[in-house]
Amino acid sequence: MPGTRKAAHGRVTARYTAAALLAAAAATLAGCDRGSPDVRGGSDTGPAGCPAVQTKARAAVEQAEKADMPWDGPTNGPRAVSGKDIVFVAQTMTNPGVAGAAKGVREAARVIGWKVRVIDGGGTPAGIQAAMSQAVTLSPSGIVIGGFDPNATSQQVARAAAQRIPLVGWHALAAPGPSRRPPLFTNVTTRVEDVAAISGQWIISDSAGHAGAVLITDASIPFARDKSELIRKQLATCPSVRLLAYENIPIADASSRTPREVSSLLSRFGSRWTHSVAINDLYFADAAPAFRAAGRKGSGPPFNIGAGDGDPSAFQRIETRQYQAATVPEPLSLQGWQIVDEFNRAYAGRPASGYVAPVHLATAANSGTTTTWDPPGYREGYRRIWGR
Repeated sequence: MPGTRKAAHGRVTARYTAAALLAAAAATLAGCDRGSPDVRGGSDTGPAGCPAVQTKARAAVEQAEKADMPWDGPTNGPRAVSGKDIVFVAQTMTNPGVAGAAKGVREAARVIGWKVRVIDGGGTPAGIQAAMSQAVTLSPSGIVIGGFDPNATSQQVARAAAQRIPLVGWHALAAPGPSRRPPLFTNVTTRVEDVAAISGQWIISDSAGHAGAVLITDASIPFARDKSELIRKQLATCPSVRLLAYENIPIADASSRTPREVSSLLSRFGSRWTHSVAINDLYFADAAPAFRAAGRKGSGPPFNIGAGDGDPSAFQRIETRQYQAATVPEPLSLQGWQIVDEFNRAYAGRPASGYVAPVHLATAANSGTTTTWDPPGYREGYRRIWGR
């Protein structure tokens, strides 16, 4: 595997050197296009790049690509509490990350012997509020806040708290762990700082410090908004990386808006657009028709990385080199199991586990034919804790 990664990196460096030279020539012919919308300014391809930043980025990428890390989660906790039922309130089940986490919850619930019901909020404020209201009315043993800001359903959250229904978030807040306001027993997520950092570092490393990047986010979701701001800061650590555009496309509108926005960006930036990073992989599925219509090859440029969530279609695009080169996948099934374990701790009067899954980077060099990031050991670990 290390030899494969080194070879892959050599190919990436070579391909980007050529792309950077073409981009520089295009910029020169266009008078550097100083009138174009640019977030940070500066030249497209600074002569010195950012060698120290590149070295650090390359080392971080190589570490994150490792797929054989041992289980580092909890090894002790309460035995399974019986007879519980959970409602998973989903921001939208069209979000592959939300759907993957819900699937993991269902799988773990079967093992521990609980019932699970999923209520889809449909991706709209009104739909999410209605879904939360329905969940609270059911008076379940616990409610999962699946991928939306609990502050947007503050009345329903207050009702749940009054009924002493524990709430566990999945990507509900920017940080993992317990929260007093809003009252979550815990929030299950990777550290957004780690996900954002490795996404930006991959672009810096892949482009040899000379990228023209587009960043896509959903500003309606606090977690996603915070992630994209951190990605922007990471890209800014390399002065020769230029952020061409910062696009806000709500996930619920991604299928209709992304093709139009991509077509517009291709017209505006042409060959200067070398890399993209989006807060969710699904944007690149929706972008593919526009790239094809413009005659862009699936193997890039632009070389695209998803800063979450690592759904099966993202892995397929990466493996077949169809408009996505990398993803920072969430261990969705693992997180579903963790959600169930956190509820079990709440029912047993124990504190949250405090576990946070480490960041991982999937590329064609290390993902093989897998369609998800499913690290080893967690199923056996949780079964031992629960006595199942």
